[in-house]
This record gives sequence, C-alpha cells and structure tokens, in this order.
Amino acid sequence: MSNKNLYDFFRSRFPSDMGKVFLEHDRGTISFEELDIGSAKMVSVLRRRSVKKGDRVMVQVEKSPEAVLLYLACLRAGAIFVPLNTAYTDTEVDYFIEDAKPKVFICDPKVSLSGKVPSIFTLNDQGKGSLIDSFNVAQPFESLEDVDSDEIVAMLYTSGTTGRSKGAMITTENLSSNALVLHKYWGFETGDVLLHALPIYHAHGLFVALHCALLNGSKILFHKNFNVDDVIKDIPNATVMMGVPTFYVRLLAHAKFNKNLVKNMRLFIAGSAPLLAETFLDFEERTSHRVLERYGMTEALMITSNPYNGERIAGSVGFPLPGVAARIADDKGQEISRGDIGVLEIKGPNVFSGYWNMPEKTAEEFRDDGFFITGDIAVMDDNDRICIVGRAKDMIISGGYNVYPKEVEICIDEIPQVKESAVFGVPHMDFGEGVTAVVVLNKGATVDSDILRQNLAEKLAKFKQPKSIYFINELPRNTMGKVQKNILREKYAQAYK
Repeated sequence: MSNKNLYDFFRSRFPSDMGKVFLEHDRGTISFEELDIGSAKMVSVLRRRSVKKGDRVMVQVEKSPEAVLLYLACLRAGAIFVPLNTAYTDTEVDYFIEDAKPKVFICDPKVSLSGKVPSIFTLNDQGKGSLIDSFNVAQPFESLEDVDSDEIVAMLYTSGTTGRSKGAMITTENLSSNALVLHKYWGFETGDVLLHALPIYHAHGLFVALHCALLNGSKILFHKNFNVDDVIKDIPNATVMMGVPTFYVRLLAHAKFNKNLVKNMRLFIAGSAPLLAETFLDFEERTSHRVLERYGMTEALMITSNPYNGERIAGSVGFPLPGVAARIADDKGQEISRGDIGVLEIKGPNVFSGYWNMPEKTAEEFRDDGFFITGDIAVMDDNDRICIVGRAKDMIISGGYNVYPKEVEICIDEIPQVKESAVFGVPHMDFGEGVTAVVVLNKGATVDSDILRQNLAEKLAKFKQPKSIYFINELPRNTMGKVQKNILREKYAQAYK
C-alpha cells in the first residue's frame, strides 16, 4: 500500500462517479461523496474533543451508517478504533475502559458512564445522539494523518482462557493486505452488490465485508441485523452475501428461499463458526450454490479460504490465503506430517502486532521464527487444504461469537451455592455450538437454574450465557485431576438435537 493513510487507500478505489450509492439503509442512502464528506466532518467532531493520532476511540453502539462514518473518521485521524460488542455488560465495559483508557467513548444514549472517560458521546441506531448534534454543525476536516504500515489503527478485544480479555492490536498493513487479497481471491467484480447483515463491532462485518466493498466501489445493502424476512426481500438485489452459519440455517428454514430467489447471486460466504456439512449440502441442493467457507480470527483477520474457482468441500476451510504461511505443529512448534492432527500456526502480513499492554502474553503466542500459535486444532493434506477439527483452548463459537469457557466458569463459581462448574460447547443446529454448563453444588446447598441464569445475566453478555445448565454430583476427571470435557461433550452431544 503506497498511501500513508488507510482511508486514502480505500478512497483511491472509489468509483469515478462519487454520486453512486455506497450504503442503502432503512433511513435512506449514503453516496460515496457523502461518505467522504461525512467522515471528514466526523473527524472535526473528534478533533474538538482533542483526539489525536494514537488515541483510543471506544465505541459501543448499535449498527448504523453513522457508526461506519465514525470508523472511517478514526482511520482518517490516525486514532485507534476500539469497537465493543453491544451485548457486553457494564462490568465488562468497565474493564475495557480501564484497560484501553480511551480519549472518547461513544455509546447508546441510555448508557451512563459519566466520569469514566475524558469525553463521552451518544449515538443510537436511528442516527441520533450528542455525536450527531456535534456532527451536524461541524465543518469537514480534510487533511489525513500519516499512519505507517506497522502502526495500530484498530483494537479488538478477544476473551482469554483465564477470563481476562485481550486487546488485539491491528495495524494498517494487517487491514490493507488482507483486504486486497480477499478482494482478488473472491473475484469481486464491477457491479457487485453486497448484502450486509453482520454486526460491525466484529472483524467479519467491520473489516472483511466493509473493506471488500470499499475496495470494489460497491453498493452495500446495509441491514441493522439479520432479519430473515428482510434479507429474503433483498437477496434478489444483491450479488454477494457474507454471513455466519446461523444465517444460512435460517434461510433454509424459510418457505420463500429457493433457487429462483438467488438467481442474481454470485457468491455466498460463511465464516466465524463451523458450517455443518448438513447445512452445506442442503444449501447446495436448494440453490445450486456451494457456500464458500473460510476461516479467520480476530488476531489474524482472514487466514484461509475455499477457492472461488475450484472445489469447495464441506468441513474444509480451504487453503492458506496468498501471502499466508501455515503449518500444523506439535506443542513445541515442530511441523508434523501431513494428515496428522496438531495445532495450526500461521505467519503473514495479516497477523496482528500483539496484545495491548500484554507483552508477556504476546510473547507466549508467537514462536521464535515468528509463527503465531492460533490454538486451533487442525489437519492439512498434501495439497495444503486445511480442516479445523477442534480448539486447543476449548473455545466455543456460538452464533459466530467467541465464548471462552473459563470466563463463564468463573462467574458461575462465584455463586455461593456452587462448588465448581464446567462449561463446554456441543453441536447446535442454529448457533453452530450451544454454550452448555454442568454445575456441582456445595454439600447441602440448593439453587435452581433460573437463579443461576439471573446471576449470570448481570455479569455476562447474552451470547456467553449457557443455553442449558445441568446439575451433577461431580465432574469427570483424569488421574491428573484435569476435568475431562471430552466426556461431557459426548454425554450432552444431543442436548440441542
């Protein structure tokens, strides 16, 4: 990337007719020209609150066109954009604020965080709030901050197995290199229209989907969330859709979803959670489209993909993307034979620069030769095709969101009646995996699952809360005392069938 600012890199690929629509949303449209002017005005708003290069701008708002302008404004200003899942509780947000120390926090008008950050703005999904009040009277700030390829432009929090969330620092090069590769690899072409129903606090919706459209000068059909009826109405107007497996399960369950409806579609892409082979095959039978499954993670954006031109295989996440080196290794980082199961390790320009304020944790996750240890258990064949078969750290992916069992277990174990617990994922047709908990109570203690759920609802985002809670007498353990979650997964494998 020759540009010294990531926004300028995207702007150089805008259509020559800047009047073309970029976002079509429930309140109207935004052209490329309005996007350019609007993001420049948003920079002025941030500048008036003393935001400078390297400052963190933390955002916990519902999806809206204004939130897109805010993200692009941070790129223009060289500020570090820190999006938060809207489901996070006050307790969780308190930790993020303390850790990142943002200069500005933008949240829903219903949220009260006075005094916790130097400056607060509000923004709701209807484009209203104090941020927009300031935006409406602002003049565009046209100059762009120089930001080197190795400088941080975004930080996304990903939970840790110890329960402490980590801020993954994403650089200009991480984003630009990944966007260029995906744009080419997935065959984006003139006239493509992207159906966007993903959240934009997640790398999938914010970076992968948005950046591909920006690079292509494409229109985005911008949905606030995945409402299957609304998506069904819009599919005939789109050529590309990116989604999590849950989207495709719900489309298949809709009576109006058929081959004729998708006749204009060029590509369906799935990621953020494993796509069941059953869903892959059912989708192909219904539409004649083979969903293109890819694999990525917060720390490395997109890593592998099934080919656009080539065989897409159910259960496979395809091949390492151009520029990405991948190997399957043992616990010492030594590459093992093809066909054997081990830990996937990767290296490339897409791999993040480390965890915010956690140099020791960062060092633990990288080998001496620069390979990043993903923690995912995988197998690679002789042709470099990769299948993910599990996760070394027992992470659960439910509805496209990462859930780390230890974080949930800590919250359950804090309940006075509870002796110990184990949290794990089992197959769920709609969510990919369902968060499931088994609980051992203290001797003589009594408590029902409703009380546990009420307690957890105050501490954990909804997607982290167990869908099922079971009470048992003791946890299964091996001779070393380690809880055998494989036994629990097998026992409760049919919980959501």
